[in-house]
Amino acid sequence: MTASWLDIKDSLFGLEALPYATFRTAADPAPRLGARIGDLVLDVAAVTGVGAGGLDALLAAGPAVWQDVRTEVTRLLSDPASEQQVRPHLVPIEDADLLLPFTVADYVDFYASEHHASNVGRMFRPDSEPLTPNWKHLPIGYHGRSGTVVVSGTDVVRPTGLRKTPDGIVDGPSIRLDIEAELGFVVGLGSEQGTPVPLREAAGHIFGITLLNDWSARDIQAWEYVPLGPFLGKSFATSISPWVLPLAALEAARVSQPERDVPLTGYLDDSTLEPWALDLALEVRLNGTLVAEPPYATMYWTAPQMLAHMTANGASLRVGDLFASGTISGPEPGQRGSFLELSWSGAEPFTLDDGSVRTFLEDGDEVTITATAPAPSGSRIALGEVSGRILPAKERP
Repeated sequence: MTASWLDIKDSLFGLEALPYATFRTAADPAPRLGARIGDLVLDVAAVTGVGAGGLDALLAAGPAVWQDVRTEVTRLLSDPASEQQVRPHLVPIEDADLLLPFTVADYVDFYASEHHASNVGRMFRPDSEPLTPNWKHLPIGYHGRSGTVVVSGTDVVRPTGLRKTPDGIVDGPSIRLDIEAELGFVVGLGSEQGTPVPLREAAGHIFGITLLNDWSARDIQAWEYVPLGPFLGKSFATSISPWVLPLAALEAARVSQPERDVPLTGYLDDSTLEPWALDLALEVRLNGTLVAEPPYATMYWTAPQMLAHMTANGASLRVGDLFASGTISGPEPGQRGSFLELSWSGAEPFTLDDGSVRTFLEDGDEVTITATAPAPSGSRIALGEVSGRILPAKERP
């Protein structure tokens, strides 16, 4: 593995990671593209000429430029002869104001975990098969609201809405506010309307990944979602990490997807293609307590399948499209990526390190999701983190 002239030997943000962000500083408020190296942010725009205004410019430039910029950043941070040129453009991370990393065009949320979908089915349809009949035939998803995607650290106001209670329908704050630990995929290169994107071309469109928390008001969702699916129970906020890790950093994380026991339609059949499951280890913390460790490698549907299905009817991609995996849950109780599952719909409360007990989120609670992936050198790299704190609901005007 190539070493950096910076002292970052034990950092999870070494040369094998180099996630991107859009940042600014108090001294220079103009947003621009940055890459994380250790606990520093490199002003990529200043040293490469790419990224004035932020990550949007790099996303739109296409795969060849993505690779050229990553190669150049790696060279600049590893070649001792470049130190004098680069040092003035390194910013301590505490001095960097990390913004929403890219302009979110469209947002689609999928339901790609068999374990999560099965758990939800067992809770709400105990007398039926856990999975719906269509689940293993196509990646189920819905269109979300891109305008309420916010950067990590943004407070989340408890949503108010209609929910069904034993006393009738009430309009008030959600009392079953939840998280969904997810992985977001960031689209760079767009596509032409009317032309589906095949599985084999996914890597030419997907720039990278980011951690995502799709906050969910389960009580509002339960009353509204039949027959058209999630709406107000989801659209109030979706948090993403300020860091976007390029696909190029994930070669060592590629593993085979879980065995499929239902034959797939042609455009979703990936049996002859390279593996696209990702061996990512997530950690979910509530007020500092580690409450879940969801494994992404167990996800049934892959990113190329989600992308292919998203465009199968001729829908086009745009620069900055964001699609998410849905809740990441594994087969074990401690691997469940939502509080709905961890508390089994409120029937099994869990205890935090301070002795307090939770089923769903209370005002003032803070959730932080982190993740790491294998690196080619045998070490690990980090994706960054996504966090958010719950504020009390506001009264209706």
